[in-house]
Amino acid sequence: MKQRWALVVMGAWLMGTICTSIVATQNFYTIDRLIAERANPTFASTVDRMGSPQARDLLRYLSSELNRLYFRIWNVTQLVLGALALWLIADRRARLAAMGMLAIVVLMLVYLTPAIVSLGRSLDFVARDPAPPAMPRFWILHGAYTSLEMIKLIIGAVATFWAARQPSRGSDDVRPLERPFEVHRLEP
Repeated sequence: MKQRWALVVMGAWLMGTICTSIVATQNFYTIDRLIAERANPTFASTVDRMGSPQARDLLRYLSSELNRLYFRIWNVTQLVLGALALWLIADRRARLAAMGMLAIVVLMLVYLTPAIVSLGRSLDFVARDPAPPAMPRFWILHGAYTSLEMIKLIIGAVATFWAARQPSRGSDDVRPLERPFEVHRLEP
């Protein structure tokens, strides 16, 4: 039963990583799509009153703040999932992989997320033409975070595969033992 729960936890961890990444990127794409389509008349009127560039900046700021919140919450949640996974996983290789995933999360939580949040907030509402001097550093941090997320996802998939291949021997397992007992002949 522990192995099954380990797979559930690993699945949640992997799916959470995928969902958080999708939400973060779609938040920004949705802004440009909404401003371009103007499907809602009240929204279109508000954008016209504010001006498209100002409305876009305001909505991007909102998306940035939401993403900052989501990633902080997700990183703390990953610590809980990682601790559960370590407790539940029996396979040694899968446990080592989960430890690697947790190390990545700690790095993101302790260093990358605070650095991105701080630098990102300093760039909110700053003109982009020419690019602010801090922009290259922001993109380096962002690229490092994204790369670590993808590495963590791959490690997690491998760990889950290893954990799933670990033979289960619970009380509900009806497979015969490989060598339940040995027969010895008595010689006279």
